[in-house]
Amino acid sequence: MDDDHGSWYFAVQLRGLDGQRQRIRQGGYADPEEAQAAGHALAAANHDGAGAGCTLGQWLTRWLATKDALRPSTRQGYSTHIRLYLIPQLGRIRLHQLTSRDVNGLLAALASRPSPTGRRLSPATVVRIHATLRTALNAAVRARLIPVNPANGAELPRPRRPHPVVWTAGRTARRQQSGERPAVAVWTEQQLAAFLTGVAGDRLYAAWWLAALRGLRRGELAGLRWTDVDLQASELTVAQQRVHADGQVVVGPPKSVASCRVVALDAETVRVLTQHRKGQEHMSATAGTRWQDSGYVFTTATGAPLRPDYLTGRFRRLVSASGLPPIRLHDLRHGAATLALAAHTDLKVVQAMLGHASIVLTADTYVSVLPEVAHRAAQETAGLVLRAASKLRRELSV
Repeated sequence: MDDDHGSWYFAVQLRGLDGQRQRIRQGGYADPEEAQAAGHALAAANHDGAGAGCTLGQWLTRWLATKDALRPSTRQGYSTHIRLYLIPQLGRIRLHQLTSRDVNGLLAALASRPSPTGRRLSPATVVRIHATLRTALNAAVRARLIPVNPANGAELPRPRRPHPVVWTAGRTARRQQSGERPAVAVWTEQQLAAFLTGVAGDRLYAAWWLAALRGLRRGELAGLRWTDVDLQASELTVAQQRVHADGQVVVGPPKSVASCRVVALDAETVRVLTQHRKGQEHMSATAGTRWQDSGYVFTTATGAPLRPDYLTGRFRRLVSASGLPPIRLHDLRHGAATLALAAHTDLKVVQAMLGHASIVLTADTYVSVLPEVAHRAAQETAGLVLRAASKLRRELSV
């Protein structure tokens, strides 16, 4: 059929995702044969009578609404990707007409343009947005709405995982001169000791200790309950986390299956937690009837569980007051891994402590070591050659 602009369109009746019949009209074709072929293709795509004519935006909205078992943080990530990037860029395209060219165009646009917040998206974020689209389209393939997934084989950027670096004297001096700051930085053991000594009287000292020595994540600290801590057995269990999702704090399972773990505690950590519990009992007596017996290890002055962002803000203020080189709360976790490896802890043990699913992730992330460890390794390596030369009764010289 010809429209008022001299181009041709088709119109067909199909059932939508809600099962109701709807009239699909689409124009812009050069001749009636092309319009008719497109209409027949859409009708043929309607295998079971529902959803063939929906747009990508309609499908993404429907798909997310049916994902009941998602972790809160995962749902929030999907929702953000769909709302800010996928629907604005591709939402009006009919699902069955979406092509790999459309997907690659989206990825190129995301990589080159500022995000809605004004900052350029990182390669890792672009990869995650693509993963959301690919997952949703896989579901459309299973529902027989499309024959293949056009997001497969996309041209993805290669994100680089930032590796922790140590705040050596040289890096600290460069920061003071130029403001240069690594993306991920950890303290030396002397710097960490100085921080912990300085905040020994802080009400949440035990939280900073657990993050720095045992590598607990922020949400795991906020979600830790006394029922998860066995001081007699010197261990704690990471069984849940408190995270932000859609503007609220929700309780959910740890980040991954591997994150559900038992963490061994040394004698000093047991002592720190024992003292923390005594302090909490004193706070309970002081608060009286205002005390909320939430059962959490880290609470407000009246016993309520802490918001994860409260931990972040409090830690930032303590670091600023300490005068030490700046690190984030999550960097304490990186530092815990670095210290454990420096103490010659087996890599598999470090992986279990952190709750990584793959030892490759642990090895790839924590390639940095403390400076004195690297120097000791260099001396030991050279020593091997020097001792071998001495057995040959030869002297190495230049």
